[in-house]
Amino acid sequence: MSTFTITWGIAGLTALGVITRPFAWPEAIWAVVGALLLVGLGLIGPAEAWTGVTKGIDVYLFLIGMMLLSELARQEGLFDWLASITTTHAKGSPKRLFVLIYAVGIVVTALLSNDATAVVLTPAVYAACKAAKVRDPMPHLLICAFIANAASFVFPISNPANLVIFGGGHMPPLSRWLATFGLPAIASIFVTFLALYWSQRSVIRADSVAFDVRVVPLSSSGKLAGFALCGTAAILLAASVMHFDLGLPTFLAGCVATAAVLLITRQSPVGTLKGISWGVLPLVAGLFIVVEALDRTELIDHLSQYLSRHASTFPTWTVAGAGTLVALLSNLVNNLPAGLVAGSAVQLADVSDKVAGAVLIGVDLGPNLSVTGSLATILWLTALRREGLQIGAWAFMRIGFAVMVPALVASLTVLALQ
Repeated sequence: MSTFTITWGIAGLTALGVITRPFAWPEAIWAVVGALLLVGLGLIGPAEAWTGVTKGIDVYLFLIGMMLLSELARQEGLFDWLASITTTHAKGSPKRLFVLIYAVGIVVTALLSNDATAVVLTPAVYAACKAAKVRDPMPHLLICAFIANAASFVFPISNPANLVIFGGGHMPPLSRWLATFGLPAIASIFVTFLALYWSQRSVIRADSVAFDVRVVPLSSSGKLAGFALCGTAAILLAASVMHFDLGLPTFLAGCVATAAVLLITRQSPVGTLKGISWGVLPLVAGLFIVVEALDRTELIDHLSQYLSRHASTFPTWTVAGAGTLVALLSNLVNNLPAGLVAGSAVQLADVSDKVAGAVLIGVDLGPNLSVTGSLATILWLTALRREGLQIGAWAFMRIGFAVMVPALVASLTVLALQ
């Protein structure tokens, strides 16, 4: 059996393990096992594996900073307060509640990343729905899953996958980012809202929301956490304007904000550190090694040549085809490995902003089709299980097909025409 076949076989099994989680083992275990197999069988050398790991430094720093900020906000009750305010302003209307939660989800995703929406906003929305005596909270919880991906390309900081696509100094400045993704992001958010509401309209209309919902008080430390989050968002947007990599500023902002709040409130950092999903880091590192091994099979070279050739000959069709293909691939192998491969091919091909943008939209928005499409959706599913709720893979896919497909078509069309 050739090394090419073995490498691809291990990569495929690694992706399958990450998606299906056999024996209920965490996704990180399967990514690390796949990486160790590649090194142990000599399919990639230790030095090459380390090169793959170091390519993700900016992503690791970004994830650590965002997870610190998200856990700080959760610990200080900021999201619970925000969800209770939203429920109170619904004034007994389930339709208004749906709209308000969707608006909150946009803000959280755009400024704190899609993982924060999945991990922290989901339990807060469930608690708010429970306090408001909502009979079926699932339509409102589905918002957290779908907006986490639909709004994840508003800013570069909205999704760690954005750093993968435009990593290694290829991240465009904020002005160019907004010029490329501003209108497609609006189309994605708007069409996702219409399609999701339409799919859940019968449940929403039959539901009810209590008028006398108690607003969760926000402590002084919670206010401080809120100011820290706003300050961090401003710093990161400024970093984008100045064309800096976002990993280090995010990491430093998360560390400084967390340390400041914990010092003022005289709390131990143990609780905050325990609440962070550290398993995300070895998961990403393992996937980087797998992609580095695939790169040795010349996969990325072939993809970049194909992309470059068609982008110059059929630019509009390449935008549509690249975005659609990557969107589907993200649901088959998860959007992180898909983004790693596609991002490397895009950087090597040196294609236009539109083609690169189509690939990023496919990586960010495409995973709304299935529960295993993105890390954010997997984290959302985990958050549901903690509350004793379940949604089947096929049930989600039926909704996902009705929501993701029109949103993807709208976003790619706007990108191609603008």
